[in-house]
Amino acid sequence: MVKIATYASHSALQILKGAKDEGFETIAFGKSRVRPLYTKYFPVADYFLEGEYPEEELLKLDAIVIPTGSFVAHLGIELVERMRVPYFGNKKVLRWESDRNLERKWLEEAKLKLPRVYEDPDEIDAPVIVKPHGAKGGRGYFIAKDSRDFWEKAERFLGIKDKEDLKSVQIQEYIVGVPVYPHYFYSKIREELELMSIDRRYESNVDAIGRIPSKDQLELDLDVTYTVIGNIPIVLRESLLMDVIEAGERVVKASEKLMGGLWGPFCLEGVFTPDLNFVVFEISARIVAGTNLFINGSPYTWLKYGEPMSTGRRIAREIKIAIEEDKLDEVVT
Repeated sequence: MVKIATYASHSALQILKGAKDEGFETIAFGKSRVRPLYTKYFPVADYFLEGEYPEEELLKLDAIVIPTGSFVAHLGIELVERMRVPYFGNKKVLRWESDRNLERKWLEEAKLKLPRVYEDPDEIDAPVIVKPHGAKGGRGYFIAKDSRDFWEKAERFLGIKDKEDLKSVQIQEYIVGVPVYPHYFYSKIREELELMSIDRRYESNVDAIGRIPSKDQLELDLDVTYTVIGNIPIVLRESLLMDVIEAGERVVKASEKLMGGLWGPFCLEGVFTPDLNFVVFEISARIVAGTNLFINGSPYTWLKYGEPMSTGRRIAREIKIAIEEDKLDEVVT
């Protein structure tokens, strides 16, 4: 009997709760310290396995692993690509997601509005945000106002001293607007895109600086950082919904051409400008932690399903449908 498994971090609580709601037995695996979180305080795991990836035990339990940002970050892409336990989703998207140059090619193929990217820091002529490659939860991001500011902060925050080290980062134009993170689910079985929910992130210390008077900010000479601490729900103006839905549709279509498809959960990370343009700066091709706000569902899933439907539960339902229709091999790799 198939069981749903995931790494004990990130969005594991809702993944396992959703799986149990769909009738699956569940497995959490990870550090022993967090066992009580998933078995006692929030009893969503029927099994808890110690270790970052106990492959043999997962195979014996007939598990399907649901990837999260923590899982990929801890194990690394190479190990995930080699893993023998069935994996929900297309592993090929991992390299496209984690390499910002490939990610840029993907988003350009989808014909989304994108911020300018600076290849040469000495050409910076407007505020930029600098991002290391990979899923790091905002760690290492910083703002630079010009070339000199970039080089000072690049060395201080990331140890970058010359242009040979720039392969590890992308330098993006900083877009002023409201950060918006729509969460999608693409059903390979039904060939249908769903808008699951939307959030924005609460980041340290950029979201806390506003509590300090401006004159004190200047005196303190604070550096802005973007480490994600939590998430805040958003319901968009109804007139903007087609913008985010069409963006999601184009990303799925582009993925079919570039890497054989994107299915399951994903998130476009972007900004709505004052002119109401949706500018996308990043994609997370898996479940994101912002979906944790909606374990009992969102306004959008309620409109579609009329019952509590988290992204975690939607994953489990897709697997359930695939099993019932003898199409499981189409959704796991």
